[in-house]
Amino acid sequence: MSDMETLVLIAVMVLVTGIGIRLIHLLNAQHDDRIQAYRFSDPLPRPPGLPDDTGSRAHHTHTHR
Repeated sequence: MSDMETLVLIAVMVLVTGIGIRLIHLLNAQHDDRIQAYRFSDPLPRPPGLPDDTGSRAHHTHTHR
């Protein structure tokens, strides 16, 4: 491959990468707008007799990492 072909190939790769980054950015912004516009329902009331936090994380006081 000649030096000119190598430079053209690098330029095309940079251009395609930039287009991909822009597309991902636009899709993320569109997704954020959809999430923000969606009206979530109110949480269900807690059944009587249950403690305040019944999630599995409430029972762990430390983490192993």
